[in-house]
Amino acid sequence: MDILYLQHVPFETPRTILDWARERGHRIKGVHLYQGDPLPQETPDFLVIMGGPMSVHDQEEYPWLAAEKDYLRGMLAQEIPILGVCLGAQLLAEALGARVEKNPVKEIGWFPVQLKEAALEHPWFRDFPREFPAFHWHGETFSLPEGALHLASSEACVNQAFVWKDRVLAFQFHLEMTPEGAEDLLRHSASDLVPGPYVQSPEEIRGKPEFYELTRSLLFRLLDRMTAL
Repeated sequence: MDILYLQHVPFETPRTILDWARERGHRIKGVHLYQGDPLPQETPDFLVIMGGPMSVHDQEEYPWLAAEKDYLRGMLAQEIPILGVCLGAQLLAEALGARVEKNPVKEIGWFPVQLKEAALEHPWFRDFPREFPAFHWHGETFSLPEGALHLASSEACVNQAFVWKDRVLAFQFHLEMTPEGAEDLLRHSASDLVPGPYVQSPEEIRGKPEFYELTRSLLFRLLDRMTAL
C-alpha cells in the first residue's frame, strides 16, 4: 500500500504507525506542512493526519491549514481509509461539518478511555477491552459529524472517537505514542501543563511501559483491520 501522512509540527510524528507500516511492507511518505511541503495530486491507499499544538481555527497564523482542509474534503470523497489523530481528528470532524471547540478541561497524560457498545460491536474493535489507558494531550474537542458512529469517551472528554462510513476513523487520543514522543511533547509543549483535574505532571506521564505495549498492540490490530478495506 501507498500510505501518506500529514504532519503539522516536527515533534508530532506517526511514531508506531511508522513501525506498523514498515513491518507490513507498506510504502509510506510524509507531507511536512509546517515546512511548506506541497500536498500531492495522487490519491494514496491510506491517509493519516497527525496531531499538533495549533487549533483548526488558527488559519491566520498557519495559512497552510486552509489548503489542508480543502485537501481533506477531497480525500473524504474518495473510497480510501483515513485515520485522524488529535488535531487530525478535529480537522476531519470540521471537514465533515462538525464543530471544533474548547473542551471543558484540558486532558493531558494517561487516562482511561471507555468504548461504547457500538464500538464493541464494530468489526474493527472486536475483542478490544471495554476500557483501556490512552495517552492524551488536548484542550479542544469535536462534536460528532452527521452520520458518524460515536466510539469512545473519557471522564474529561465526551467525544473521544468516531467512525464515519466504515472507512474514516478519528481519535482524540494517541494510540501511536512512544516514550520518545511523550518526552518531545513534555519538552515542546511544557506550557500546556497547567494545574487541572486531568493534567498530569511529567513524573506521572513518564514510565508506563505496559501502557505503551498495550496501545501499540491495539493500534496494530486496528490498522490491519482498517486497511483490509
